[in-house]
Amino acid sequence: MDRTTTLGQGEPVQPSAPRPTAIGAAPMTLRARRPAYGVMQECLRLQAEAPGRSRAQRFWGVDPVAPAARSWFKGALGERRVAAELDRLGPAFTVLHAVPIGTGSTDIDHLVIGPTGVFSINTKNHSGQQVFVGGGSFMVGGGRTSHIGAAQSEGRKATRLLSTAAGGSFSVQPLLVVAADRITFGKKPAPVVVLRPDQVRGWILGLRPVYSDEAVRYLSMVAEERATWHATAFVPDDTLRLEQRFDRLVRDVADARVRRRRAALAVALGVVGLPIAGLVALGGIAPALLGS
Repeated sequence: MDRTTTLGQGEPVQPSAPRPTAIGAAPMTLRARRPAYGVMQECLRLQAEAPGRSRAQRFWGVDPVAPAARSWFKGALGERRVAAELDRLGPAFTVLHAVPIGTGSTDIDHLVIGPTGVFSINTKNHSGQQVFVGGGSFMVGGGRTSHIGAAQSEGRKATRLLSTAAGGSFSVQPLLVVAADRITFGKKPAPVVVLRPDQVRGWILGLRPVYSDEAVRYLSMVAEERATWHATAFVPDDTLRLEQRFDRLVRDVADARVRRRRAALAVALGVVGLPIAGLVALGGIAPALLGS
């Protein structure tokens, strides 16, 4: 294209240069990044540092996730759940996951570009807990968090980087998508939109369109380039292998849950041949079973 492209918002911009391509390979962009890439990576790193389960622990269904990795494991599940909702937005929207931003390992959980705007989505998995949101306060189980401030900062940074790369002024709206047993909202509205995972798709689709199809295509092209967001223009990510390893851990967790339930039922029915003392000798499994 040899002309200036005018978008639905912002100033006229010049099309970006052709993206670099490795010899004999297709262009590699952020579209290849899988949901929760960075969180899965950290979870598996911590998991690899922990001792593996013994044969008896595997038999009795001891949780395979190392204590240090549990919050990362839970976070990855939350991001993948939200990603599944966003991927149902339809072909008019571009959805990018785990977008690396800045100079370090920080990333935007999800970035959505479509007719109704551009959104940076911060996902929080507080399942099993009570959440209160009011004004600038975001409390989990009675304790204050920095979630709102972090989401606002992420939106400002994303706005600056996208606008610089696209050559105009383009706002990125931050959203907080929260999984929790209950979310209570105070009288004072929060400065960031807070949604449940099952609400995010409908909320984005329900907004008034602000960008033309041409604008969405251009912004999507700019957004999928790693150099738009991160100081390091290209770092190859083995996303498929990482996701396969994480999926194997998810299956191990599900298998362990089934084994715990079966073992607990067997103990309750008195059909397990080993006495409780014997279970304790097998690595202290009995207390875990009785408490599950």
